[in-house]
Amino acid sequence: MIEADLAITGGELLCMTGQSTGESGTVPTGTVLVFGNRIVAVGSESQIGPYTATKTIDATDQVVMPGFSNCHTHVGSNVLLRGLNEDAKLFEWLQSMWRLKQNFDHETLRLASLAGLAEMALAGITSFNEHFDAYSVTPEIDALKTIPLRATLGYGFADIGLYGELADWSYRALDGFGDIVSRHHNTLDGRLRVALSPHATYSCTDKLWRRCAEVAKEYELTIHTHLSEGQQEHQFVADNHDMTPTAWLHSLGLLAPNLTAAHCTTLTDDDIALMAEHQVKVAHCPISNAKLCSGIMPIRKLMAAGVTVGLATDGPASHNTLDMFQEMKFGAITHKNHHLDPELLTVTDMLEMGTREAAKAMHLDEAGTLAPGQLADIIVVDLNNAHCAPRYDSQAALVYSSRADDVVHTIVNGQAVVENGVLQGLDLGAMLAELRDRAASLRQRSRA
Repeated sequence: MIEADLAITGGELLCMTGQSTGESGTVPTGTVLVFGNRIVAVGSESQIGPYTATKTIDATDQVVMPGFSNCHTHVGSNVLLRGLNEDAKLFEWLQSMWRLKQNFDHETLRLASLAGLAEMALAGITSFNEHFDAYSVTPEIDALKTIPLRATLGYGFADIGLYGELADWSYRALDGFGDIVSRHHNTLDGRLRVALSPHATYSCTDKLWRRCAEVAKEYELTIHTHLSEGQQEHQFVADNHDMTPTAWLHSLGLLAPNLTAAHCTTLTDDDIALMAEHQVKVAHCPISNAKLCSGIMPIRKLMAAGVTVGLATDGPASHNTLDMFQEMKFGAITHKNHHLDPELLTVTDMLEMGTREAAKAMHLDEAGTLAPGQLADIIVVDLNNAHCAPRYDSQAALVYSSRADDVVHTIVNGQAVVENGVLQGLDLGAMLAELRDRAASLRQRSRA
């Protein structure tokens, strides 16, 4: 007899394991059992056998799958920048964003973080890889106590260019990073990890990159950065170092399995070979890349080289939503059209890229699949809606027809964060009203 805290019963299980039960480890009608923060059993009723459960979610005629892992995003800051300065080039867009970031305050950032976490939870995103730049991390840590998603928070550093005034702070923070690790790493019931997020090749000197590598090695942390995000970056690095951005980081010893590189739209064949050799992880943000005209990632070559590629939304300032359903659909059709190959990136590929591969891309190997021993980060999606009818194939419906608001349950670490489509533990309407007032004030003082 299996004892469980939670049983999710009667649903179509998309396990994302690639096992012999189906192309993606599917169970037509099955049960997932959770004890504590772990999955303890997955399968049909006959496979699981007898069990008892404190709580049961009836997922009959719904899809049960791993939660999405958003392996590159900017939540707190970018919620406050959503919808501003549209139709701009990357470097010019960054400059306009910086004016508001200089006026951020703790409470406004906490509310913006709550809004971003709420949006992700309601859309089935159970874990995310946050890249901070030029603003405080603590407001988002406070928000994670209210909306308990799983997060890796990367502390942002820079010492030249647009963010050059952060140089002194960056080096002081790196020198004292052991205190940050002891206070925050692997806290909040294991949901919170910290990382290092040097901003980019055009905003960090070789001295800062090497210091980040030293600190990451000392505390066994991951590094999360932007890399090869368009021609402006490539030109900057070529002018200053006579190399590609990837080759320059390689020369500094930064290419390693603990590195997550976001965007990677302008990689050369040599860059891809280096990334594969050093097991660098890649976060693919197709909508943001298209909107900012940063280019199209050479995904076919990356996948052929064996590079881990996960799907991500980037931030609401450049996407403008935190929605992996949109990302799956847009990512698939963009690459199909670019290569004139309708067989490229199947629906299974896209689902795995948003779950299992995205979890790997943010160094979260215990999530992204439904399997015994894995973290209980699970979502239930209702495809019984007009926009999915008649639903011949659930995977096709998830990638091409379904929407974020089709998510009915979001489970993180074994606990319900969204239940029956309702965010738990927060008056969402009241919080959003307060955020709107504070955001208006922020914008006004940023114009002065």
